Amino acid sequence: MPLSLEDRDRERFAAAPVARLATVRPDGSPHVVPIVFALVDEVVWTGVDAKPKSTVALQRLTNIAAEPRVSLLVDEYDEDWSRLWWVRADGRARVVSDRRDVEEAITALVSKYSQYQEVSLSGPFVRVGVESWRSWASRGRPE
Repeated sequence: MPLSLEDRDRERFAAAPVARLATVRPDGSPHVVPIVFALVDEVVWTGVDAKPKSTVALQRLTNIAAEPRVSLLVDEYDEDWSRLWWVRADGRARVVSDRRDVEEAITALVSKYSQYQEVSLSGPFVRVGVESWRSWASRGRPE
């Protein structure tokens, strides 16, 4: 049985290696960063890990505390434009600091990214409850 469009979109989203997380700064300006993530049911998880950063007070965490509405975008670019697609998940985010509340997320992230065998997922974590999915896919070669 072929996948429904909704199932195909979720499958594409879940398999993508990176997403772009869009948040809103307290002054109303946009803030977009690439993230690694795992989709668990209708929840997208990402965590602060031990990769080098200029600060542990990440802007995305400040933004989510002030405005929890976020968007996550994954896409596929190809020189053959008939293969282009994107999937966007819109939802509400919250920062989760207690590791006991994120065991399923940690398992999913470690399973998806072998790098987490070497790089610590120290947290905090961002939980995005997906409220809506949007997508687009090329329907054929552009004119």
